[in-house]
Amino acid sequence: MDPRTLAAIVIVIALLIIAAIVLTLSRKRRSQQLKEHFGPEYDRTVMDRGDRAKAELELLNREKRVHSFSIKPLLPAARDRFAEEWSTVQRRFVDDPAMAVNDADSLVNQVMAARGYPMTDFEQRAADVSVSYPTVVQNYRAARAIAVRRGRGEATTEDLRQAMVHYRSLFDELLGVSKPVSASRGVPYERAS
Repeated sequence: MDPRTLAAIVIVIALLIIAAIVLTLSRKRRSQQLKEHFGPEYDRTVMDRGDRAKAELELLNREKRVHSFSIKPLLPAARDRFAEEWSTVQRRFVDDPAMAVNDADSLVNQVMAARGYPMTDFEQRAADVSVSYPTVVQNYRAARAIAVRRGRGEATTEDLRQAMVHYRSLFDELLGVSKPVSASRGVPYERAS
């Protein structure tokens, strides 16, 4: 074989190996970035899809979708109004826990709409929220599951209290509240020891 041809073949093989290494490292870096950003939502999506590559593509598509929205922060007056409405919902919990959970779900949806999230079906809303609030989307799903059980008459008062806690975590994130509102204003975050 001609030395030039052999050298060209070696160079092509070396370039292919380098390209494969770069591609592998790039995919690993992308996977790591998605894991870090989405946290438990990454694992849930991988488990739901049964395939890491499909799950990662879905998460990337979620990001593209949400970045196309006009998500905006709430104006202070709207934030204050929603915070007051939440206080009312929390107070209602004492007399009617089931209605309070229903109202909490509705209020979270109102805040999402006011921020610019499209109000589609629940799973799409949860997927959209997961992009900006990956640490609390699992709470949103848990709250919704409890609300569905409540509708079938299968949720205890403690379940409903937990749903309120879960809704509150997303509500605070959507509102941009840096610290939780005092537990003395309603349903506490954690049960007293």
